[in-house]
Amino acid sequence: MELERKFARLGEDVRVIDGTGIEGYASLFGQVDQGGDVVTPGAYKASLGAKRKVKMLWQHDPAQPIGVWDEVREDARGLYVKGRLLDSVAKGREAAALLDAGAIEGLSIGYRTVKAARDEAGRRLLTEVELWEVSLVTFPMQREARVAGKGETLTDAVLTELAVAFDTARQDLGRARRAPNSKAEGSGT
Repeated sequence: MELERKFARLGEDVRVIDGTGIEGYASLFGQVDQGGDVVTPGAYKASLGAKRKVKMLWQHDPAQPIGVWDEVREDARGLYVKGRLLDSVAKGREAAALLDAGAIEGLSIGYRTVKAARDEAGRRLLTEVELWEVSLVTFPMQREARVAGKGETLTDAVLTELAVAFDTARQDLGRARRAPNSKAEGSGT
């Protein structure tokens, strides 16, 4: 099963400390995302209790770790994380520069759903998730999960459409890379 993802914005919920430190909320309880999902309080408890090391990745790419999360915990507001980008890693230095410039707009969690239910509005309530990683990402999925830049002229609707389009294209590319090469397998060459 493929990992699912949820996003949080930089700014009010996430802040950068001294260029390489990051702290804040990677997930907030009770917020509906574009997929109609809501993470409920207690959803991370079992996963965090398993003492698995949550990875800090670049754009959900497991081949690109960029730092470490020193603290990952659930509180009344959501999933709090505190960590540091590794400046000894090229992609870590790049991520720090992009954060400093405002080019990165959020954090995103990679997880597997363990337990979920539907509410009366048809939203999926995530009551238990297995947390694998928290990534720095360019395009947050939630409309409110983004940072507004100085002199920004694009509307929120256009930015949201771009974020969804890029995420869909990235997922399609990932599926295409995993699909067997039918020409090579079928031709015997």
